[in-house]
Amino acid sequence: MAFALTGAQLPRSFFPLAAANLAAQSAEQLSLAAVPIVAVLTLGSGAGEIGTLAMVQTLPFLLLSIPLGLVADRTSRKWLMIFSEVLRTGSLLGLLAVVLMGRLSIPLLAVLGFIGAIGTVGFSVAAPAMVPSLVPRELLGRANGRLELARSAAYAGGPALAGALVAWAGASSAFVIAAMLSAAAVALLINLVEAPRPAAIQRHPLHDLRDGALFVWRHDMLRPILLTAIAWNISWFVLQAAYVPYAVRVLGLSAGGVGTTLAVYGVGMIAGALVAPRLIGAMPFGRAIQFGPMVSVLASGTMAATLLWPTPVLAVCSFFLFGFGPIIWTITSTTLRQTATPSESLGRVGAIFLTVNAGARPLGAALGGFIGAGWGESACLVVAFMGFCLQAAVIVFSRVSGLRELPAHAG
Repeated sequence: MAFALTGAQLPRSFFPLAAANLAAQSAEQLSLAAVPIVAVLTLGSGAGEIGTLAMVQTLPFLLLSIPLGLVADRTSRKWLMIFSEVLRTGSLLGLLAVVLMGRLSIPLLAVLGFIGAIGTVGFSVAAPAMVPSLVPRELLGRANGRLELARSAAYAGGPALAGALVAWAGASSAFVIAAMLSAAAVALLINLVEAPRPAAIQRHPLHDLRDGALFVWRHDMLRPILLTAIAWNISWFVLQAAYVPYAVRVLGLSAGGVGTTLAVYGVGMIAGALVAPRLIGAMPFGRAIQFGPMVSVLASGTMAATLLWPTPVLAVCSFFLFGFGPIIWTITSTTLRQTATPSESLGRVGAIFLTVNAGARPLGAALGGFIGAGWGESACLVVAFMGFCLQAAVIVFSRVSGLRELPAHAG
């Protein structure tokens, strides 16, 4: 069956999930951007405190992705998403309350950020697992593209909106709007019709986790996708660890200039999500999966070229490509994972991918810090380029290369 991205319309049953996803992603990005701004402007926080907040907000991805993935396979995915979004709404209302009462502190911001991130994890494992039950197999790519477009728009617009709201109307305004968006997501999810599923076999959770991990590792298409994602995330965070000091010291960018180049990443994501239907439909499915990793090599090479020609234009082009190519990868690899995984295992398999990717990020950041401290930021750019070449090689020389269309659904 062909991989359809254009022409056919998505079923109406999908739209409550799409709209809820847009609201939830917007609430998440708005609050993630507002918290450090408020911490700096109100509490005078420095890099150490902001780094601590960021670390605490990423911990749920490492600690809870797999447990919540197992929950998604054993219970209603709709109600897991509702519970998760209610949790996020509560954390946002808590943030609003401490701002209005003048009780802001780094520990309170960290605790409330942790609670909100739990909601993000629950939504992130349940939503992709639910998509195959709402849309036909041949429209999975179109549905995933719609979800990724919403994420891209939220990623690009959230920081700018948060900064504007805090500057113009005070910190409370950002949390009011984020809480309203999160509450809207809850209301939309209530209208979502969940297809019935067979009752899950009640086994020890470790058995389910083991089976999910073995399924991914033994699958000749999911394993290279997982390894590619690990190599990509490590390489990306090696680059991220070095970019800001490199941009200031070598490229001569101001703080505003650095922010502009980083924002171009979100612009690239939006552009990639918009052209995804035609681009993916114009090539064999295996080539479409490889497109993102190959563009990442080009993006990293463009950044490395600033070592010879230190101009901000190359950095802007690099970040645009980093946004444009990998969003195609996310759409296609998610679609393949949904098709290759039995429906009763979608939650735990998605959680394994989420956990491994989250674990690769601090590893990449630590590696980037070690290389940067010992050999300078320029060495990080070179190592990152080598890592992006490796991730492209993994997927190019895998069985995925030969796919002309989606494989048969695993059931």
